[in-house]
Amino acid sequence: MTPITLVEGRRLALSNLEKVLYPETGFTKGEVLHYYATVAEALLPHVRDRPLSFLRYPDGVEGERFFTKNPPPGTPAWVRTAPVPRSEDQNARQVLVTDLASLMWAANLVVEFHVHQWRADRPAVADRMVLDLDPGPPATVVECCEAALWLRDRLAADGLDAYVKTSGAKGLHLSVALEPTPSEHVSAYAKALAQEAERALPELIVHRMAKALRPGKVFVDHSQNAAAKTTAAPYTLRARPRPSVSAPVSWEEVAACREPDRLVFLADDMPARLARDGDLFAPLIGPAGARPLPAPPGSGAGGSGSRRGGTSSGRTSGGGS
Repeated sequence: MTPITLVEGRRLALSNLEKVLYPETGFTKGEVLHYYATVAEALLPHVRDRPLSFLRYPDGVEGERFFTKNPPPGTPAWVRTAPVPRSEDQNARQVLVTDLASLMWAANLVVEFHVHQWRADRPAVADRMVLDLDPGPPATVVECCEAALWLRDRLAADGLDAYVKTSGAKGLHLSVALEPTPSEHVSAYAKALAQEAERALPELIVHRMAKALRPGKVFVDHSQNAAAKTTAAPYTLRARPRPSVSAPVSWEEVAACREPDRLVFLADDMPARLARDGDLFAPLIGPAGARPLPAPPGSGAGGSGSRRGGTSSGRTSGGGS
C-alpha cells in the first residue's frame, strides 16, 4: 500500500521508497526524498517562481532517462504552473515549485531540477546569467577551476559578482545576479565573454561546442542564457552513478582544487556543508546583489576599457592555477 504523507496540508502518495535509484551506493528513493526535505530551505528560494524542466529517471540512474518541460500527467491541481514562451507551442506551461509540498511532489517523480534564468512574471527577461564550464577529457574540474578564476576576475572588472557551484557532473556553473535584462542581451554578453576568454587562454578555453575542439580544454557554454534553455538548479541531485549534488562552493575551494574529487559532493555531504557555510548562493536571491549588464566585451560601448583590466587580472589568476 502506498503511504500517504501530509506535507504542509497537502496529501502526497510517496511510492516505492525502498527502490534503489543509485546502485553504486545503494541510495534509495526514500533517501532521495529525505535529502530534498533536508535541503528544502536552501533550495526553494532558487527555484521558486522559475518555470522548471525535469530530467526524470524513475527507474534509477541505470534506467531510462527522459527530459520533460510540460507538467507530467497526473500533476495535482494545487501545483502551480506558468506560461512559457515556446515558438512551437503558444500554450506551453511548466511547473513551478513554490513550497515544500510541491518540492516533495516533484521529488517523488525522481527528477533533476532545471531552471530558467528568468522568473515566471517576466518571461525571457533574465535576472541571472550562467556560464557552464564543461571539461573535455583529459581535462577535469581542476581545469574548470582555472577557467572559473579567470572568468570571476573578468566579470568583476565589469562590476559583476560571480558565484560558483559544481554542476554535479563533471564541471562548474558560474552564476551572476543581474538587474532584469532581456535574455537575448544576456546571451550576447555571455557569448562575447566566452570568446574573450578563449582569446586570453587559448590553451585552456574553447567557446564552441564542437567535440573536435574540446579535448583537454574547458568549454565555456554560454548558450544556457537563451530564454528557452534551463540549467541544473542549485542543490539538485544529478542522475550520475552516485547521488552527486550541484553544490555551491566557495572561491577558496575553487582556488585550492588540485584533484577532481575535491569538488565532488554527495547528498550525505550537504547537511554539514549547509550547517557550516549556509547557502553560498544566497547573494543571488533578491535584488540587493543585482547589477546592470554592461555592453558585450569588445563592443566599444563601455566594455573595452574593462576588457583590458579583465585580461590582466585573468593572466594572474590563470597562472596561479
